[in-house]
Amino acid sequence: MRQASIDLSVKLDRIKNDIHELAQIGRCEDDRGIYRMAFTDADMQGKRWLENRIKQAGFEPRTDGAVNVSAELTGATDDPRILVGSHIDTVPCAGPLDGTLGVIVGLECLRCLRENGIVPRRTVELIAFSDEEGRFGGMFGSQSVCGQLNPDALATLSDLDGVLLADELRRHDVEPLGALDAARDPESIAGYLELHIEQGPVLDRGQKSVGIVDEITGLFTWSVTLKGEANHAGTTPMEMRHDAFMGLADFAHAIPRILDENGTARSRATIGKAQILPGAANTVPGIVEFSLDVRDTSAEILADLGNAFRKALSAIGRRRNLMFEFQQKSYLPPVAADAGIVSGLLQQAERLGLLHLQMHSGAAHDAQIMGSMVPVGMIFVPSKNGQSHSPAEWTSWTDIEAGANLMLHSIIDLANR
Repeated sequence: MRQASIDLSVKLDRIKNDIHELAQIGRCEDDRGIYRMAFTDADMQGKRWLENRIKQAGFEPRTDGAVNVSAELTGATDDPRILVGSHIDTVPCAGPLDGTLGVIVGLECLRCLRENGIVPRRTVELIAFSDEEGRFGGMFGSQSVCGQLNPDALATLSDLDGVLLADELRRHDVEPLGALDAARDPESIAGYLELHIEQGPVLDRGQKSVGIVDEITGLFTWSVTLKGEANHAGTTPMEMRHDAFMGLADFAHAIPRILDENGTARSRATIGKAQILPGAANTVPGIVEFSLDVRDTSAEILADLGNAFRKALSAIGRRRNLMFEFQQKSYLPPVAADAGIVSGLLQQAERLGLLHLQMHSGAAHDAQIMGSMVPVGMIFVPSKNGQSHSPAEWTSWTDIEAGANLMLHSIIDLANR
């Protein structure tokens, strides 16, 4: 098996071309955003584009029952393979790189290996997972591969508009139960690698070319309701009010203290959405409904934070004469990147002379799902001004090239172990 020299590198022009071409699929001319949400016509067009690119690169595209698109470079042995990939679906009004960059770089790495006659010990497979952005409430493609779905979920999952996943799949002549057949044997996979934009400001502000992820944050989301009493804004004395909004204000101000006392430097808590009812300018709010998103890389810390937030709501309720209730809408456990893979990524970054930072991921990724089944590793590249999920999302070509070359050499290293 031929080893790769440090001079082996990806072809940046091909990466540029692929990014620009795929970005045109689902783009809205009015706001310049990309609308390639999972299993929309634009998403399926993007999958067909990827299949054609795979063919042009000399590989055979494959699609499983979850409509994950893949291609493989056959290795010299039947040892468990290495998977590399990400996703090409987007949020509404997205930028061109989130998810997409990892798939395009993965394909370029396969092209580069083939063109240079490198046959790794293990087969290397590119995979573009379906619905990482969670249109239907999860990470459908990687969850299918990890065997985390069942017939009931496939029949009942829906998006925020009430569109059933099953109906949307059938609209594209895909049998929903076929996703059960996408499950892989964990023993057939030696590891999973993913390159992704950071989607935050740390690498950009630190002027680092790449980040090596050591942990992927866990998270829970709550839907919280505070119930007081709606009343006249002019005739109800301040001390006699049961003002639900003031309860929310108290809770919001308590968040920094709760994180300081119960969290870590990697803890995050966000109230991203709130509704005040009845919503009249001259009425004391009787009900407030809001979301709470809490993240940390430790499951124990997440549990501690959950307890602390419950206690805070209870104390505010007593003080303000409010009732509260909450519903946990989602939970993702934190995942640690494989120590051996992290070590290898750090060594390759040093070998290539790249300015790098070991860091955690504050966002969820397909690697988080795959990490429940196989060893995983992630490479981050900087996001300009920390922006993502918008048309302003961008990464310099120099950093993209650095990340792609780190991925290339890391694939070779991991596939030859």
